[in-house]
Amino acid sequence: MADLPLVIVADPIDRAAVDALRAGPCRVIDASGDPTSLAASLPEAWGLIVRSRTKVTSELLAQAPRLALVARAGVGVDNVDLATTGPRGIRVVNAPSAATTSVAELTVALYLLLVRELLPAVAATRAGKWERGTRGHELAGKTVGYVGYGRIAREVARRAAAFGARAVAYDPFVSSAPDGTKMLPLPDLLAAADLVSLHAALTPENHHLLDAAAFARMRPGACLVNVARGPLVDEAALLAALEGGRLAGAALDVYEVEPPMNRALLEHPRVIPTPHLGASTEEAQRRAGRDVVDEVLRALRGEPLTALVPAPGGRP
Repeated sequence: MADLPLVIVADPIDRAAVDALRAGPCRVIDASGDPTSLAASLPEAWGLIVRSRTKVTSELLAQAPRLALVARAGVGVDNVDLATTGPRGIRVVNAPSAATTSVAELTVALYLLLVRELLPAVAATRAGKWERGTRGHELAGKTVGYVGYGRIAREVARRAAAFGARAVAYDPFVSSAPDGTKMLPLPDLLAAADLVSLHAALTPENHHLLDAAAFARMRPGACLVNVARGPLVDEAALLAALEGGRLAGAALDVYEVEPPMNRALLEHPRVIPTPHLGASTEEAQRRAGRDVVDEVLRALRGEPLTALVPAPGGRP
């Protein structure tokens, strides 16, 4: 038994997935309930399973000389130092489709909250007011501009189309969308969209992709939804665009710093803030645990991997 590879579960994942891992050809240490215990196991670790809490930095990796695989139970891998794992030959896998439905449903919910201006109506009614004047708009007939047009964005567009919304998209990696959505340069998309919806991976090149200049290009009265990564948006520029009346509203599930510190943005009356919960449904977390453990078991058996994350320089 001591000769079997050691896999550490550093962050909480579905318990059935952990049980399935324990039944595989490996030893398992579950450090998810006590993060301080992780360091003691790293020198012997062959595999490491994380969500977003554990940061797989170069310093952490230096403590794991035998590490061969990092498995991220989710989509984004910006908490994994790919510049270090690549040269060391450490493979990185994720669960790219686990949260697709949950994030897509949250995104459409945020669209509706924004365009119907529902949260102020809820707050007023709870406060004992009865404000039945005309307010808000329909999603039908609106143009949604998707920045990043991968799996999640396409699922959002499919759902939004059922409401009668039109779609345009910008993605430097997609020249022709499989669903026929019109691809535009980013400046053209910003000018055309009633809702700008962010679904891009975070890279050094697109940090603050939406800055003051980008907000100035957006259609007056447009709204922003960010369910991707916080640093895609310059929050100071976003706040200025809201306060200056350029944007009608914003819904944010992600932030430049998490937990967020920008109280002026969080408390703005036209901002809907949620605590990075796009993938936090029970169904999505079950899928993430199952998918990532399946991938770890494939690696242990020497089988081809299905969710290998490209090295830096490839498509995110």
